[in-house]
Amino acid sequence: MTQATSIPPSSFGFEYWLNKSVEWGQATTFESQQDVCLHLPKLQEFLKQIYGAIQHMKTTAALKSFPMIGQLLGRLCWNPFVVAHDESHQNLLECVWCLYSADPENAVEQKANDWIWNLLQSMISVDQEDRDFIRSLQYPEEDYHLKLLKNMVSSLVKQLQDDQCDRSSMFLRLPSERWRNISILCLPIITLPEVVPLVEGLLSCRDNGLDETLSTEFLETVSNCLLQKKILLSESAVVKLWLRYLPSLEQTVLHLIESLISHPCVSLVELEAIITDSLLPKVSADHPSLFRVIDHFFRIILLETDGHPKIITIIQAFTRCFVQVLLQVQTQMPLKLYFPLNQQSFVVALLTNPSDVPPEAWCQHLITIVQMLKRIV
Repeated sequence: MTQATSIPPSSFGFEYWLNKSVEWGQATTFESQQDVCLHLPKLQEFLKQIYGAIQHMKTTAALKSFPMIGQLLGRLCWNPFVVAHDESHQNLLECVWCLYSADPENAVEQKANDWIWNLLQSMISVDQEDRDFIRSLQYPEEDYHLKLLKNMVSSLVKQLQDDQCDRSSMFLRLPSERWRNISILCLPIITLPEVVPLVEGLLSCRDNGLDETLSTEFLETVSNCLLQKKILLSESAVVKLWLRYLPSLEQTVLHLIESLISHPCVSLVELEAIITDSLLPKVSADHPSLFRVIDHFFRIILLETDGHPKIITIIQAFTRCFVQVLLQVQTQMPLKLYFPLNQQSFVVALLTNPSDVPPEAWCQHLITIVQMLKRIV
């Protein structure tokens, strides 16, 4: 995280906008409402400048450079005419997100976190005065809440997309810690449908470093919500979750096995349909590294259950689904990527579809496989 030196607030016209926010209050008079509307374009530019100055700072450094930033942002967040304007609302939220710390290092950062939580809660809740204001605009209260939430989400998604686009440019990207902070802030609202774009955007976020960008709590929560069907993500987002958080993949395999074992009277056709719907065969064919994880997991379960017939049936069904998908993959990858420890001639023999072998050669084909097995064992 960049440790920025103190920036004179006067260079941004900070005092002017602080005085304006005090003058406006909650914009309860027609004059103040009109003044807010006239100043919104310049306010947007000011907030963009502030965001540019603090986006790479730690919270403590940002508060040192702009000691009154909390008071200014807080007053603007309480102004319904500022919050109701999409772009100003987005600019305002961008500045607020920058002051949040996933791991507070001191009392100041912890206090800032508490303040942000309270501020966000106040922005998505309304008191009687707010209700009267919303009614005066003939705007349904439920839609008002939804619009605020969508604005928050779109603001963060835009930041994320801009950040990913700047990867190959010379511009400074947002620090990884910023996205880790946002992933933690998402925890209480992950299951809301309106938050799905942000969850998928975060799962697409990649850093050049070796360390995970997102918080483990976020990845674990998304994984649990998927298994409990509390959230619906696109196929690509699910795959990205498995690629960056292997415990989620293992939980999915275990959940699949448990559901198949407890499912009464499942035919082979139904069994393969359920396995195919889990996306595991397709992911295994597309990503050899994930196939090896799943294969290893199956081996462990097979040993722990002493080769239980149901487990064997499930593994056989999964293998059939996997091979079907693998043969349909347009860009065939070397089989050694999937089976690095096995002789390739043996793997090819096992993967050969019986329909591709002439009936008169079936016996010899099986004898060849048996001889290979004897040599391996």
